[in-house]
Amino acid sequence: MTMVDVDRFVAEGFVKLEAAVPRETGDAARALVWRQIGLSPDDPSGWRQPVVWTADLTGHGPFGELAGSPRLREALDELAGPGGWVPPGSIGNMPIRFPGMAPVDDRGWHIDASVARPDGSWAVSGRPETMLLLVLLSEVGDDDAPTRIRVGSQRDAAELLGEQVLDPFEAGPLLDAASKDRPKAYATGQPGDMYLVHPLTVHAADEHRGTRPRFMAQTPVFLTAPVAPGRGSALARAVLR
Repeated sequence: MTMVDVDRFVAEGFVKLEAAVPRETGDAARALVWRQIGLSPDDPSGWRQPVVWTADLTGHGPFGELAGSPRLREALDELAGPGGWVPPGSIGNMPIRFPGMAPVDDRGWHIDASVARPDGSWAVSGRPETMLLLVLLSEVGDDDAPTRIRVGSQRDAAELLGEQVLDPFEAGPLLDAASKDRPKAYATGQPGDMYLVHPLTVHAADEHRGTRPRFMAQTPVFLTAPVAPGRGSALARAVLR
């Protein structure tokens, strides 16, 4: 029995890993994040910003359980191949989106920077060196600012970028245009669910139209070799035309 639908990942550029950890672990992590940002789930009067950014409490309690999930490790083996990825030490940065406010202008279609430049900056390329992991820490429905994903767009990005290395802001409009006709999917689910996203899959934040804050973490999973079209791992097969 496989942990995730590998064929679907190859075709669509992402896959959902349900209950990577028990829901209780996701709930416990969210409770710690509320304390970290100094706000309360029971006091909406304090929710004054549409987005609050914070980061994983690395290695602390439920965050260690999330980053070290055995189900996640098995899924990464299935997609990147055993030895093809570096175990994440955390679940990364957390953009917490709050309801009831004007949307932020941060919802453009893009791929994450995944190639390190010699000067220490990061760029995008058709030969990425990381993949994207999304970790849900709250219930996320269609109205709760789920990450939007353009299904199959990893092939558009691979064809557009090739071996070029571009600034992410320069590449964003090009990727948007190249993938504009792709159908959309939404990263919805329960606390403890995760999404494994191909590094070339075009995605974007969404407007919050619901009533409950959306807690999600996002982190790069480092790969031991750049992704290139081929017949090897699912990551490589996913960019074959």
